[in-house]
Amino acid sequence: MKLAYLLNSYPMTSTTFIRREIAAIERAGVPVKRFAVRHWAERLIDPQDRTEQARTEYLMTARAGRLAAGLAAQALRHPRRFGAGLTAATALYRAAGGGVIRHVAYLAQAIRLKQRCDALGITHVHAHFSTNAAAVAMLCRQLGGPHYSFTVHGPDELEGFGANSLTEKALHARAVIAISGYCRDRLCAHLPESLWDRVRIIPCGLDLHAYPPEPPAPSMSGRLLSVGRLCPQKAQVEIPAAVAAAVAAGHSEVSVELIGDGESRGAIEREIRRTGTDRRIKLLGWRDNADVRRRMGEACALLLPSHAEGLPIVIMEAFALGRPVIATRIAAIPELVDEPCGWLVEPGDAAGLAAAIGAAMDATEADLTRMGAEARRRIAARHDLDRIAPELIALLAAGD
Repeated sequence: MKLAYLLNSYPMTSTTFIRREIAAIERAGVPVKRFAVRHWAERLIDPQDRTEQARTEYLMTARAGRLAAGLAAQALRHPRRFGAGLTAATALYRAAGGGVIRHVAYLAQAIRLKQRCDALGITHVHAHFSTNAAAVAMLCRQLGGPHYSFTVHGPDELEGFGANSLTEKALHARAVIAISGYCRDRLCAHLPESLWDRVRIIPCGLDLHAYPPEPPAPSMSGRLLSVGRLCPQKAQVEIPAAVAAAVAAGHSEVSVELIGDGESRGAIEREIRRTGTDRRIKLLGWRDNADVRRRMGEACALLLPSHAEGLPIVIMEAFALGRPVIATRIAAIPELVDEPCGWLVEPGDAAGLAAAIGAAMDATEADLTRMGAEARRRIAARHDLDRIAPELIALLAAGD
């Protein structure tokens, strides 16, 4: 198998887990060609992401003329294959309810991807996320390109299945990968039964070589860490009121560092001012991976009050460092987090979130040590990329 990975924008601050997955596959002996539709528009913070960007070939960026020429050449030289691709692109367009230019662009990108796969001898393309990249991979296959597969993460992908043409994409794919049991259940509830055996659970994971072999001693700092894009789905805007309530209940030691940026920053800052928690909550912006790990080790727990998630990689990172997690009881989070290693609350439950913060402050050093050891054990057992990569390779190579 000669393998390529395809994403819409890559690398991004939020796709570190994909970079690590590719590295694990290559450690297992399978080189990976990186393709992406376009560059990420924002600045890359981590040096490894900047290196990864230099290794990625972009189908769209500064290639409008070449894509148009490729579209015309494919129609003239291979009319039957072009017709199959055009029919598939039209079906995607109709299911989406519009977007002519976007779907013509998908077809042009698929033609370019096929040309590059032919030139490089690529036999399989794997797309992360079932949206744009999976559409391009499917169209490339319809044009006579390599087999493909795709990974479904959620949460947005698990809504609007029809508009996303998920059944059509799964029908032509060699495999559909779900990152969790919850994700697979949601997929199988939508897909026809004939496709269920095509859906396999292969979780995302971590390179545990980047973490200490034993969890560091628990932090008794009273500091919580929250990591992620500042957006309504992550619900960081609820943190100031919860911290203020925990302080009012007698937990004067509590503080929070927020790593990330995004559209909710202004709303969070207003809540910080309203609740008088400006000395307790610090917004740090995006930080590189090394700084995130350092700050995670200095925190007593991770705080993640999300309303919508798949299975957050940041929970795995906290567990790898032996830090328990305060999170919400949504999606696949309960598959990894429960009482022995964290605190789960209902999304939007302000009193429950404040109580969980208070419980983290009340935890003794022995409590945190025990919870951290269980957290680390779970990551080593379920989310070690060097164990996951061979299973992923075997699935993608099946039939070659």
